[in-house]
Amino acid sequence: MKYIIGMDGGGTNTVCAIADIEGNVLYKCSGGPSNFLIKGTEVISQNIFSLIENCVSKLRIKYSEIKIIVIGVTGGGRREDADHLRQSIIALSNNKGIEFEKILVESDALIALEGAFSGRPGSILISGTGSIMFGKDDKEKIYRVGGFGRIIGDGGSGYSIGRKGLNAMSKQFDGRDEFTEISKLMYDNFNITSAEILISEVYRNNFDVASVAPIVISAAENNDKIALRIIEEEAEELLLHIESMLKKINQPVMNLAFIGGIISRDNIFSRTLKQKISYRVPHVNILEPENSPEIGAIIIGKNLISA
Repeated sequence: MKYIIGMDGGGTNTVCAIADIEGNVLYKCSGGPSNFLIKGTEVISQNIFSLIENCVSKLRIKYSEIKIIVIGVTGGGRREDADHLRQSIIALSNNKGIEFEKILVESDALIALEGAFSGRPGSILISGTGSIMFGKDDKEKIYRVGGFGRIIGDGGSGYSIGRKGLNAMSKQFDGRDEFTEISKLMYDNFNITSAEILISEVYRNNFDVASVAPIVISAAENNDKIALRIIEEEAEELLLHIESMLKKINQPVMNLAFIGGIISRDNIFSRTLKQKISYRVPHVNILEPENSPEIGAIIIGKNLISA
């Protein structure tokens, strides 16, 4: 019997699923992080291999029965980086006397796209710490919008919302802007009470800027004027992603799934974005993802085997 392994590698943990050759999932497990751009390929290769070992042990199969392994990770969309991780996994496996038939490293966004629509055409809008959009048309062509990172991109992301929240707080400390509830919530959650502490946290203590996004959203839910302005601006950034993707895909109707903690939950930010979509791009259908990203990795593997 032959098997397919699909993995969704994140910054904190990796979800792994193993399926038969028809794509029927037989077992799932999870392990350590897979962000090789931060942890390095050696550590991440060990984490990935331990999940493969778990699957082999649980199903009592042979390594040689694994037909393909598809791993979706942050940074996997850059071929050079993806191949670096792939070669590291192969080297580790070979050192253990194991040779896999095929290993594929892909973008975590691509496997999320394939999972969301079970391999059919559609688009996903991801807004977590960063932001990016992937789409696929009826000719199987993949398109991308955004994903330029926090320095030159990531509009509509947790980082961008959080940065604007901190900026609003700095203006209040200086007396350059009016009071915002963001400052009160930052005091309650992080005990930041002065400009000096704010500067120290951001520039010396590696403060998690994206962690401020829920505070901005909470302040907006309480009708804070400055927070509402940030929400409006950042929702507009994501709408620009969608409008750009519509031009690329060039189809009369586009199915869209929201992914990521910022927009997949019901909050004022996701509601504002949905309202903008209904007014400005009504031929976009917002749907719930059909499958999780690791299942998308299995779908990719199954399609490659069938090709």
